[in-house]
Amino acid sequence: MSEEDKDGSGSFEIRFKLWIEKDGNHVIGKGGADILEAIKQEGSIMAASKKLGMSYRYVWEYLRKIEKRTGLELVLKDRGGSKGGGTILSEEGERVLKLFRTADITVSEVIEEILNSYKRRGR
Repeated sequence: MSEEDKDGSGSFEIRFKLWIEKDGNHVIGKGGADILEAIKQEGSIMAASKKLGMSYRYVWEYLRKIEKRTGLELVLKDRGGSKGGGTILSEEGERVLKLFRTADITVSEVIEEILNSYKRRGR
């Protein structure tokens, strides 16, 4: 047992799960935000699903579910052509992703502040 653990100051962690709801329905959590982020970075659902180790079908269905619950178009699809297809986040998709990331960072910072305050008090 370390010195830190003897006084209990290093033995606690605060965990949380964050998600966004609309009209009482789950819209997006960490996994959904990761999907949107990967689509933004990769430029396609296929590349995003591969990057995340998820099936294309799962990602596609997840997006459809979010869009149905929100009534928003979160991604814009470009079908085929000589350059191939692609997918980008719509303006609303960008806003939802930013809302989640901002909330996640803010809550994480507050929790870190609470833990640091607890440790400073020597509890």
